[in-house]
Amino acid sequence: MSAPAEHPAAACVDVVKTYRTASGSVPALTDVTCTVPRGRVTCVVGPSGSGKSSLLRLLACVDSPDTGSVSVGGHAVDGLGARGRRRLRRRQVSYLFQRPGDNLLPYLTAREQLRLAADLRGAAVPDDELVDLLDRLGLADRAGHRPAQLSGGEQQRLAVACGVVGGPALVVADEPTAELDTAAAVRVLEAMSTLADGGVGFVVSSHDPRVMAVADGFVRLDQGRLA
Repeated sequence: MSAPAEHPAAACVDVVKTYRTASGSVPALTDVTCTVPRGRVTCVVGPSGSGKSSLLRLLACVDSPDTGSVSVGGHAVDGLGARGRRRLRRRQVSYLFQRPGDNLLPYLTAREQLRLAADLRGAAVPDDELVDLLDRLGLADRAGHRPAQLSGGEQQRLAVACGVVGGPALVVADEPTAELDTAAAVRVLEAMSTLADGGVGFVVSSHDPRVMAVADGFVRLDQGRLA
């Protein structure tokens, strides 16, 4: 399942998403239309409760919309069941969590993390390309290290590398700098900008002005609607 280059990394049109709770229905997104271009960093911003996480879950193929359409790399998400979304997510989407360690397996070295990510996407990536990717992110001398031997910033840069290896269409990042100091956050953001140039689209939910400073575009939400 390759991602046609002529399609954006992800897009949604007139999306509506409502969650059902014991106390009733909670509208999360209403008539949201947006595009995440390839080769760009798109920042999703808005106050708490504005629908940022709901939008990321749709773009990451975790949820499907009630109405409207969502596509990733030109592949339609709406209408897919859980199995279909998992298959699409495995090949076309990478998800970065706030806590750097949550993105990595503790018993694998940095090189092994990259190999696993590529294999899960069905991508035949030569070992020298994996080493080159680590080198581009300043992690060449950490290739044989496990996550516990890496700093938080190094872990998150490795997670970014795992996110792009094998050529997915989209990397979804939820507050990826929230637990990093300024120097580590800057290096992670530099990594995102550098790797976006290779054609992947990054969509990042954040309140961090450092993230906003490197973003190429914005999706602004307020109470579930585009602001």
